[in-house]
Amino acid sequence: MTVAAIDTHAHVHDKAFDEDRDAVVHRMREAAVRTAITVGCDLDDSREALQTAARYGIYASAGIHPHEAKHAPADVEAALAPIVSDERVVAVGEMGLDYYYDHSPRDAQQQVFRAQLALARKHELPAIFHHRDAYEDFTAILREEWRAGMRGVVHCFTGDAMQAQTYVREFGLRLGIGGVVTFKSAHAVREAVKAIGLEALVLETDCPYLAPVPHRGKRNEPAYVTVTAHALAAILETTYDAVVQATTETACELFTLPSTRASVR
Repeated sequence: MTVAAIDTHAHVHDKAFDEDRDAVVHRMREAAVRTAITVGCDLDDSREALQTAARYGIYASAGIHPHEAKHAPADVEAALAPIVSDERVVAVGEMGLDYYYDHSPRDAQQQVFRAQLALARKHELPAIFHHRDAYEDFTAILREEWRAGMRGVVHCFTGDAMQAQTYVREFGLRLGIGGVVTFKSAHAVREAVKAIGLEALVLETDCPYLAPVPHRGKRNEPAYVTVTAHALAAILETTYDAVVQATTETACELFTLPSTRASVR
């Protein structure tokens, strides 16, 4: 029996899929990708994510990306609460800090990040983290806001082994591994994967972005999560089925998906 993968971070509702979304989801299932989480990045985008999840029988998250923090409502928790209360929403985010682009002021990013962590605590949902070039402030906020029992994933992990160990060992986070791990330049990510091991990893695409080699430069899609799984198998010197089995089990536990979650219809 084929082991089914899970794409834990996608943007299936993105306009890049408007012309062929049905075909994209069909290819996902043909590739034995069990389901996907389509991730919201602001209020309207989160509503779109939820509508798409309901249409295709997948899952969604709701959150405010650090790029969008400058446009966030005054009461982030109150604005997001009706969306995260839906049974298809399995996480809060993506949330975090992005000091590489600095599309929003850093104080606004930090304020919105803290508000979403509070929302995740209140609703007992995992957090999906976006972090870029902000490691010190990101971990400092986690040390203030994180509580025992909270769950989360560092989406599109591109750090080094030291950062990976901090996330996993100090906070109990999981690392989302996508197409970047296949890039020739991603030596540090591959070393981090080896240092952490398979048990702390989940698969993702971040589609339509960051397609893995040999699709790099093209539109990414959930079916390509299998390419990343094969790459991880080579890096960790194990089998494709072992990678998919472990990452699927971790994803189900992290996001409370079936078989640990009652089926959503």
